[in-house]
Amino acid sequence: MTQCSRTSNYAIYLSGINVGTMNRTETWQGKTAVVTSTSEASILGIGTHYQQRAELSWSNARNEWLTDTFHQKVTGFRSRDMEVTFANHGLESRVDIDGDIDTYTSKQIPLRDVDTLAIQIREYLLQGRQQFALIRQASDAIEPYQFYVEDVQTAVIEPWGELTLIPVVQTGAEDVTYYFAPAMDYQLIKAKYHGIILQGLIELDSYSSSCEPSLAQYP
Repeated sequence: MTQCSRTSNYAIYLSGINVGTMNRTETWQGKTAVVTSTSEASILGIGTHYQQRAELSWSNARNEWLTDTFHQKVTGFRSRDMEVTFANHGLESRVDIDGDIDTYTSKQIPLRDVDTLAIQIREYLLQGRQQFALIRQASDAIEPYQFYVEDVQTAVIEPWGELTLIPVVQTGAEDVTYYFAPAMDYQLIKAKYHGIILQGLIELDSYSSSCEPSLAQYP
């Protein structure tokens, strides 16, 4: 069974000001993965620490990556301790936030955490999909999103220099544009959060991988 890992480190910007860092590590074993994410940031003058561990696996029944469970801890701004488990091919969730339990259901589209969401977006890019719908399990709701793949563009991202990027626009409860780089095995290079008042951005600082490059159908 193939084992490998990918580690990405990002800088976090809010309205053009560097406010923190984020680290994301994917540890793969065959068709399953554990994704750990941590971030430190100062948001509206409040120091915030975020950490999450998500377990995901490939569903042969749905031909998609599904979240099995995730545990998220946030201190500072919007602090919470959140544990979520999924059932029925991702269509049902049980959310425990600081001991308060809620359940959610979706009729057709599986519920996912934010890290599995990004992995499934990448999967659709590898398949050559141009638009699709996904749903994120948020702390107090489920958030449906529509995604649209736009024309490729180039950008200079240090230390890699000029990269070709594929923008994927997300609309819904949160408007975000994700940028994936085919030359870097379709990894997420940056994401722009389009807020009404504040504009957020994460951008890749460093990346390492022991995984074999994926075979993509994207032209």
